[in-house]
Amino acid sequence: MKKDRPFTHAIDRLGSVGLRPTRQRLALVRLLFENGDRHVTAEQLHREVTEIGVKVSLATIYNSLNQFTAVGLLREVAVETGRSYFDTNTAAHHHFFNDDTGELQDIPGDSVVLSTLPIAPDDTVVESVDVIVRVRNK
Repeated sequence: MKKDRPFTHAIDRLGSVGLRPTRQRLALVRLLFENGDRHVTAEQLHREVTEIGVKVSLATIYNSLNQFTAVGLLREVAVETGRSYFDTNTAAHHHFFNDDTGELQDIPGDSVVLSTLPIAPDDTVVESVDVIVRVRNK
């Protein structure tokens, strides 16, 4: 049985969406995907990548996260203007957002039931519905 090299899964993930496996992308993919589903901001990911000794600018982090989102590796969740999280779980689901802690937590897609949607404007179709339920600590 062949043993995988440390970056094999990251290389495969990037290759599957047509992205070149640069050193920086490999580090980001490993941080994002090796420990299960997670929600992360660009700033959080920048701190994590710096802690493992990889030099990368915050602008490169943003560019990479946007590229990963564009090719379907991530889903962007905008909780307010100028504040986005990137979600490794790209399946249909919703979120709780805690205004006190800044924590984003998954809600299974079938836990939110919408009885009707408004009619989409002319020449458009509804692509998806993302519900963010805002909560505060008691």
